[in-house]
Amino acid sequence: MESWSVEQVCNWLKQRNLGELVPKFREEEVSGAALLALNDRMVQQLVKKIGHQAVLMDLIKKYQQQKSGLESLTYCCETASQKFPEVISGKNLKSLFARHKMLQWTSSYALPDFPYDVKCILAEKKCPDHSMRIRIIEFLQADMTKYLEGSLYPNSQQYNIVVNALLQAYPFLDEDGNGFLLWKRALKDRFKYIRRPIEDDEQVLRNKCKFGHRRGQSRKSSFAENKLGDVQGQVEEGPAHLKGSAMDLHIKWLNQEYLKTQRNWEEVDNRMNVTIEIRRKMISDKAPLKDILRLFPFLRCPYQLFREFQLLTHMDIHKKTVEILEIYSENILSLYVVRNNPINVMLQENLKQHTEEDVLKYMKMTAACLLLPDVFGDDSSLFAAVNEEVKAVTPVLEVKSPFNMNSCEFALYIEREELAQLDDCTMALAALVAAFHVFDIPFPKRIHRTLNFLESLVFEVRSPASLP
Repeated sequence: MESWSVEQVCNWLKQRNLGELVPKFREEEVSGAALLALNDRMVQQLVKKIGHQAVLMDLIKKYQQQKSGLESLTYCCETASQKFPEVISGKNLKSLFARHKMLQWTSSYALPDFPYDVKCILAEKKCPDHSMRIRIIEFLQADMTKYLEGSLYPNSQQYNIVVNALLQAYPFLDEDGNGFLLWKRALKDRFKYIRRPIEDDEQVLRNKCKFGHRRGQSRKSSFAENKLGDVQGQVEEGPAHLKGSAMDLHIKWLNQEYLKTQRNWEEVDNRMNVTIEIRRKMISDKAPLKDILRLFPFLRCPYQLFREFQLLTHMDIHKKTVEILEIYSENILSLYVVRNNPINVMLQENLKQHTEEDVLKYMKMTAACLLLPDVFGDDSSLFAAVNEEVKAVTPVLEVKSPFNMNSCEFALYIEREELAQLDDCTMALAALVAAFHVFDIPFPKRIHRTLNFLESLVFEVRSPASLP
């Protein structure tokens, strides 16, 4: 480190998530020798944030301690080489250094102090759910980075040490003998995710080429100015490869705009287009729904939910749903299987109170929508909760007073939490079908006949499912 240039120090900072300090270090011409000579007062003048000060001083201190230990090891090796020159060769010496460093890391590693909620789950010896597994992995990754002095590139043996420590402390996480590989893969994936912001750094690309990662040689580094509103971000060719800083700006803008009463929908559409690939990646990786909605709250708006469905399938889900209910509502209501159904009885009572053609048509479409699961012999509780509490975890509709034109309410629920308020039965049915596709949720078996029927009509398959 003493012989590092200013640029090498800057690259070292980037690899340790201290990229914000690079401009100041360049301005002050901090080389490797200068870095090691920094004292507390200099660091305070050079670095504004207390957190960065603490991390930087800790890294410097650990490097100096490691250097001191290696110097003592070198002295021992030199002494041994004088006594046994035929045994201590250059290759053996290199191996000895590597083994000493690894043994030092192994002997000092201990599992981190997990947060309270994680401790409670582990104390009860319960297998954690998806979101809790992510929290455990996040803490392990942060802890490993600390032990690795800020490095984001653990080797395979270091992954093994951490996962073994986890499974020895909590054997029930082994999951019938498959736990080791699963936890190790999750931990490696977490490090890959953390490394993304620096994957285009020149020094990182050179290292990838050096160690055989050929993708680094052919990676395109051309960027185009892409102005969206008042934010300018550098974007690689195609929205899938947004730089981390630009992506953060788009997500921050979307969150701020969502809180406004008057929204710039054209700009919302643009930024949802730009961020779709990272959103789809999160969904395909089974990220918790709360995290997805926290970053992209506009998915709570029916319009954006339908638009996302259209981007994925090229189908107008709301238009197709209106057509389905208009075509099939009379047929559904005429079926014997629904004649004595409480929904149908409620409909007939309310039809007597109205004469307007539009109102009667709307009420019949609403009843047809709610009766679909009973037509196919499916579990209606997994489709809609009418005047009762939602109990299903998968996407389901909450419907209150469906035939009262003044007080009827429709809402879409996922994981027992309200996702969106909806205007009518057509919008509600469209949102239900769209939610399964947009959030990549499999159809429950007890409702799959109903959903398959709707899906076949939406996607206009050659031989669509028919009513029984």
